[in-house]
Amino acid sequence: MSLRNVVTVLGGFPALAGVDLDICQGGVALLRGPNGAGKSTVLRLCAGLVALESGSASVLGLDLATQVTAIRRRVGLLGHQSGLYDDLTVADNLVFWSRAARAPKIDLGQIMDRVGLVPRLRDVRVGSLSAGQRRRTAMAVLVARRPQLWLLDEPHAGLDAAGRDLLDDLVAEAVGVGVTVLMASHDHDRALAIATQVVDLAGGINRAQLTETGGPSLLSPDPSGADAEATPATHPATATEPAATAPTPVGDH
Repeated sequence: MSLRNVVTVLGGFPALAGVDLDICQGGVALLRGPNGAGKSTVLRLCAGLVALESGSASVLGLDLATQVTAIRRRVGLLGHQSGLYDDLTVADNLVFWSRAARAPKIDLGQIMDRVGLVPRLRDVRVGSLSAGQRRRTAMAVLVARRPQLWLLDEPHAGLDAAGRDLLDDLVAEAVGVGVTVLMASHDHDRALAIATQVVDLAGGINRAQLTETGGPSLLSPDPSGADAEATPATHPATATEPAATAPTPVGDH
């Protein structure tokens, strides 16, 4: 992933004001900076959810200015909001979003077990889940979609200690099978333990970029690139079949 002199404008304000960024494939890049530094905007830009005002950007080898739809099909965004349908069960959400992404057929039980969702929650509506269970369901959707790029915005938020450890394990497994991860986190100690790159942002500009910090699976990226976008789709109750323009189901970020 490469950004060159990238500018984005939100509400008349330059949220990014000339960012230059290179992210290595198959690694974990950590975005650091105070609130308002532009971390979430970088993630949303790379997900195809924020317009590129000027500059150039390549995500997974695709031009963000002209191939945003194709980019949306290949990324998974886990943010502050779950992106799940509250009126659907855990199982229905997983099936819908995996089909919308046209990912390989999923094993519901295997994925739920991997993220620590007990079988009895399979037929429970997402709206009835606790915050931690919702977060784990969002993690399960991310796994089910098999994106090539994970975009994680404060991913440890809303998780207990076991959940945070689980997320770190999932990231490590994903990277091990070729997934690239870009994350923003205020939990620096935990994030630095898994990061291979660090980028410092302030005022919508990257101040420093450091590399090499040290640090068949369910998580293998779908080689077909999937076919789900990050923009809102028709609710499954009214759709004749899963829409190809489904949102990246794990965050609105």
